[in-house]
Amino acid sequence: MSTAPVEYGAAVDRYLTEADLGPASRRVYRVSLLGWAWPLVGRRTPTGRDRRGARPPAVPLASLDDPETPECLRRGLTDRSMTAQPSTLIRELACLRAATAWWLAQGWITADPALGLAQPPAPTPPRPPNRARAALALRAPLRELTLWYFLHESRAPVEHVLALDIDHLDLPARHTRPGATTRLSWGEGTARLLPLLLAGRTAGPVFVTARRAPATTPPADRCPVTGRGRLSYRRAAELFTAATSPLDPSGRGWTLLALRDRDGTATP
Repeated sequence: MSTAPVEYGAAVDRYLTEADLGPASRRVYRVSLLGWAWPLVGRRTPTGRDRRGARPPAVPLASLDDPETPECLRRGLTDRSMTAQPSTLIRELACLRAATAWWLAQGWITADPALGLAQPPAPTPPRPPNRARAALALRAPLRELTLWYFLHESRAPVEHVLALDIDHLDLPARHTRPGATTRLSWGEGTARLLPLLLAGRTAGPVFVTARRAPATTPPADRCPVTGRGRLSYRRAAELFTAATSPLDPSGRGWTLLALRDRDGTATP
């Protein structure tokens, strides 16, 4: 039986020296085991960038024999479950159990504080937010906001909305004229924004680009007043995805199909 180290971190080093682990696994075990030092002193384990380079608190190895230690570890595990992936919790628990079992076999501790630890059940996932409502609440340029409201309220395919010309619209009636290729109607949000978007224009595409169109653009796809071309599906999709990336937990942003979400609509 070897002499027990005084400090928890030293015990971690001794265990990793004796364990049959490769260099990569040894690094993972070290990070996981040193992460348990914070719960042992009643503190929250740092996460994300705060964990990198954080110096774990000094903990006497003898504190593992304290009757309160299993409860400290349980609280730490519950706290970690709020931010860590289930696979991470499983790994960190396995590392702790392996180390405490080895320390117990060395006679350095008299009871295994990790013996009764169990991974807490995964929390019930929150109800997904209504993406259309969140997108329509963004501070966006008039053209984008008008298009988003139009798509949401009309439930129409994107290409049908982008194909609209100004003379297709019956603004007071909130629907397209009988001669339009597609019969569409819209609601209050679109009705408030369209007159602002179309101010000074009486012909040409409803939704136009921010710059003048190339000379090769067909007249039907060019605004006769501004010279700007018809907004493309691709550009509309890119702008929506970029605008909604802060709303998307993945950070990738949403597609225009998100505007089909139901559950209420705010008006501008």
